[in-house]
Amino acid sequence: MALSRHINPDRLIRESKEKKSNHHHLIGTDSDSTCHPYGARYGTASIPKFHLPSKGANAQTTYQLIHDELSLDGSPCLNLASFVHTWMPEPADKLMMENMSKNLIDQDEYPMTQQIHTRCVSILADLWHAPSTHQAVGTATTGSSEAIQLGGLAMKRLWQERRKAEGKSIHEPGPNIVMGANAQVALEKFARYFEVECRLVPISVESKYRLDPKKAMQYVDENTIGVYVILGSTYTGHYEPVKEMSDLLDEYEQKTGISVPIHVDGASGAFIAPFAHPKLLWDFKLPRVVSINTSGHKFGLAYVGVGWVVWRSKEYLPKDLIFELHYLGSVEYSFSLNFSRPAAPVIAQYFNFVHLGFEGYRAVAKDDLKNARLLSRALERSGWYTVLSDIHRPKAGGILQKSAQTISFDEENPENYEEGLPVVSFRFSDSFQESYPEIQQKWIQILLRTKGWIVPNYELAPDLEKVEILRVVIRENVTESLVDRLLEDIIEITQDLIKLESPTNALNLLGSHSDKHRNNPGKMDEGSASTSSGTYSKQC
Repeated sequence: MALSRHINPDRLIRESKEKKSNHHHLIGTDSDSTCHPYGARYGTASIPKFHLPSKGANAQTTYQLIHDELSLDGSPCLNLASFVHTWMPEPADKLMMENMSKNLIDQDEYPMTQQIHTRCVSILADLWHAPSTHQAVGTATTGSSEAIQLGGLAMKRLWQERRKAEGKSIHEPGPNIVMGANAQVALEKFARYFEVECRLVPISVESKYRLDPKKAMQYVDENTIGVYVILGSTYTGHYEPVKEMSDLLDEYEQKTGISVPIHVDGASGAFIAPFAHPKLLWDFKLPRVVSINTSGHKFGLAYVGVGWVVWRSKEYLPKDLIFELHYLGSVEYSFSLNFSRPAAPVIAQYFNFVHLGFEGYRAVAKDDLKNARLLSRALERSGWYTVLSDIHRPKAGGILQKSAQTISFDEENPENYEEGLPVVSFRFSDSFQESYPEIQQKWIQILLRTKGWIVPNYELAPDLEKVEILRVVIRENVTESLVDRLLEDIIEITQDLIKLESPTNALNLLGSHSDKHRNNPGKMDEGSASTSSGTYSKQC
C-alpha cells in the first residue's frame, strides 16, 4: 500500500490549535488567519489572511507583524539572479522619502519635479548622442518593460501610417517584429499584447548566444515594423551587434526601398556601454536607431520603479500616441501605459546623475566588470566550469600600456576585453560532465540557496535549449570580497558533490521538492498560461 498522500498544512494547523472553552464558531480563529508574534504582549487577536479584519491594529503592532513576516524573504544583496539595484546612499533614501507622496503625472502641482524629469531625458539623450538634446523626446516609465512597449508602439504606428499612404493593407498579412530568441520576455509581451507577429531568430554558439544579424535578415520583409536589438542579453550578457544589424538593413533598403528601423533594448547595457565601452557604435550615432530604452533601476543605480525611453527626434513619435490633458490644472501631455506613477524614483535617478557624474558611473561600471572578470577566470581555472560570457576574454590586438621600461597589457581597461554586461554565465565543463554524469547542474543552484545565494540555473534560448547555464549578475554591491565568498561556496559544493559519499538520492529528492512541492502562493495552476516560446521569462 502506498504511504504517500496529500497533506494540507493549513488543515494540520487548524486541527492542532487549542480551543478556548468559550469558543464560538462566529468569532473563532482558523488557519486562514495569522497570529501576531507579540500578540500576548499587545493583546492582539489573530488577523485574517484573506479578508479585511473587522478591527484594525495600531501602527507599531502592524509594522512589527509585517516586518517579521518579510524577514522570510531572501537577502537582496545575495540575489545574484537579479539585475535590479538594491542600494543607494543615505541622502538618496532621505530624498525619496521626502518625495514619496508626489505623483509624477501632476505636472501643474509639481513643476520642479517635471523639470527634473525633463533634465533626465535630456541627459540620457546627450549620453546616447541624440541629434538634439535640448529638444529630446522621451519619458520616464515604471521600467524597461513599459519602455519597450512604448518604443514598439511608435514603430507600429509609423509602419501603419506608411502602409496607408501607399494604399496597402495594415491587416493582411499584418505587422511583424524581429528579435533574437534570447529576448527577455518583455519584448515578446509587446508583440502578443499589441497584435504584432513575433519573429524569433534562433541563436547559436557561433552567434555568441544572441541575435545573428545575417539570420535576422531572413525574417525581415515589408511588414516588419522594426528590429529589437538587445544591448546586453539577459542570458549571457553579450551585446548584440547593433552596427552590423544597421548596415544590413541599410543594404536592404537600398535594394528594396523598404526602411526598417531599430529599437535598442538597452535595459542594462545603455548604462554600461557609454562608460565602459565609449567607442562602441550602438546608439543614436547610427541613423537607423530610432529609439532606446533602459532601466534606471538596474545599472542606472536607482531603486526599483524607474525606466526610460528616448526617441532620436519628434518625427519618430507619432502625435496621435500623445494624449493632451486639461483636468489637472493646466494643459499637460502624456505618453505612457500607466497614468499615475511615483515621482520619487525619477528624483532618485537625477540624484545619481548629479552625485556620480560621468566619472562616477564609469568607475562603478569598471569595478563591476573587473569583479565579473575575476569570477569568470576563477571558475574556468577550476577546470570544472566553462564560462559562456566573454567579458574576461581580451580582444585581438588589445591596447598596450607603454612605460619607459616595459610594454604590458592594461588589464583594468574594459575596452581591451570583449564588450558585454558584468554578467557571468557558466556551466559544467565537458570534461566534468563526462567524469561525473550523475551530478545535475541544478543541484548547484539548490545548494547555493541553502547558503543564502540566489543563482539561477536555466536553459538557453532556442536552438540551444538543451544547454543549461548558471548565471551571476555582478552589481555594485557584489564586491570583491563577496565574489571571493561566492567562489569558495561554489567550489566547496562542487567538491562535496564529487565525493562518493555525497547523498545523491537526497539531492534528487531536494530538487524534486524544490521544483514541484514547495508551496508558492504566487504560482498559478499548471496550464493557466500559454506554452513557452523560448524567450527568457524568469526573474530579471
